[in-house]
Amino acid sequence: MSLPEILLWQRLRGSPEGIAFRKQHPIDPYVADFYCAASKLVIEIDGKVHDRGNRPERDENKAAFLTERGYDLLRIAAQDVLEDPDRAAQSIVTYAADPLHHRAARGGPPPRPGEDRA
Repeated sequence: MSLPEILLWQRLRGSPEGIAFRKQHPIDPYVADFYCAASKLVIEIDGKVHDRGNRPERDENKAAFLTERGYDLLRIAAQDVLEDPDRAAQSIVTYAADPLHHRAARGGPPPRPGEDRA
């Protein structure tokens, strides 16, 4: 784990506010930095390496894979975690507890006008 991941894990372990997180959770063929099963939320911590070489393309492929399978993906800049790990962790917990946009259930009604743009 990278330093930003370690700092977050120190704050996310132990189920803050009753929300359980896992670190380095496998979602074949990928590994999520953090995962919250209750909200099917994948949290990825992106450092500067994610801007180099083929990483942007790999990240896009991973994001597409996850969203196609119904996972919600939250990306957080490693720098944001380093600057204020408590705030970063709290934002993750808050999002996991009540995501802004819940995914529609399979076979459920279509989104109302404008909801599909979020």
